[in-house]
Amino acid sequence: MAEKGQGFGFGLGKMKELAEAFKKAQQVQEGAKRLQEELEQMEILGESGGGLVKVIVSGNQEPKRVEISPDALKEGADVVSDLVTVAMKDAYNKSTTTMRERMEDLTSGLELPGF
Repeated sequence: MAEKGQGFGFGLGKMKELAEAFKKAQQVQEGAKRLQEELEQMEILGESGGGLVKVIVSGNQEPKRVEISPDALKEGADVVSDLVTVAMKDAYNKSTTTMRERMEDLTSGLELPGF
């Protein structure tokens, strides 16, 4: 039979650690929610052809708009198609890098298993 006041085998130190871990997890969750909102509002520019084509996406890679210079249109549909694809890849790469950096900032200093 366990002694009174011992609980479930957790010493007081363990309970403190657990409470601290919950507190950190809650802070991360709040930070992640703020980060999500921030990423949605962000505009990240991808471009190609020296700015002939620009693709703007959110920090979550959601397409916002595409800008195509009249000079690009003179090059023909195939060239414009290639320029748009390159600009999309550029925007995507920049947004994933931004997201990764922001997530690293959010979780830095936390000792969470699996991160």
